[in-house]
Amino acid sequence: MSDTNQVNPKAPSHTAYQVREISKDKSNWTRIGSAWPNRDGQGFNIQLDAVPLDGRITLRVVADKKE
Repeated sequence: MSDTNQVNPKAPSHTAYQVREISKDKSNWTRIGSAWPNRDGQGFNIQLDAVPLDGRITLRVVADKKE
């Protein structure tokens, strides 16, 4: 079964970040891993390179870097 919507199934679709609030108006984002959609489209496989002890984990869609 193939998914025609997936351009490169080996590339992650999301990046995982640890987000720590520094002040009311500022936060620190640290990349900690990646996520790929499951084949059945009902969830994600997440690979973390680090596990945060505080803050929160935010998943963001992978976007091309601006030049």
